[in-house]
Amino acid sequence: MGREKNLSKFICLVLRHKPEAAGITLDSHGWADADSLIRGISQTGRTIDRDMLEKIVRTDEKQRYSFSPDGTRIRASQGHSIPVDAGLKEAEPPEFLYHGTSEKSAASIMSEGLKPMGRLYVHLSKDAETARSVGRRHGKPVVFRVSAGQMQRCNIQFFLSENGVWLSRHVPAEFLERLDLEKPVFEKLA
Repeated sequence: MGREKNLSKFICLVLRHKPEAAGITLDSHGWADADSLIRGISQTGRTIDRDMLEKIVRTDEKQRYSFSPDGTRIRASQGHSIPVDAGLKEAEPPEFLYHGTSEKSAASIMSEGLKPMGRLYVHLSKDAETARSVGRRHGKPVVFRVSAGQMQRCNIQFFLSENGVWLSRHVPAEFLERLDLEKPVFEKLA
């Protein structure tokens, strides 16, 4: 794994879960002072400077991080396990969203629904193929189609993060349908 990828993973850990790992604090909205983050990461023995941090933010394929308009602060777009108010605004979801997971989690999801599992929100994808990619990271992939429009009509809130990930606090099992990844119809859903 490359140095930039390792740094990106560490930044993710710091900005989403453990700011103390770099000796920094986050404000109530999840923002960290960018210079303090660079100093804190450097004090862990990792090599980083402003140019490297900007490159990581700019090139991250999932756009996990963003700078404040003046570039002095940085935060994770979503995925926090620590309480922060990321300033998410409620949004109207498409009729269907998708969630990718592994085979080992499928049975409990079908009975209990989707839960944040240590995060603040359940993460949902706008298409089935993205959800399948997420599921692959956890083992044999399973994709659930979420009846997001129906959920919203039942007054369940949805939020859209800066990087395009749909979020909800919980997805009850009655709004889930497990997709058969082997059927040709799956490709039409993506």
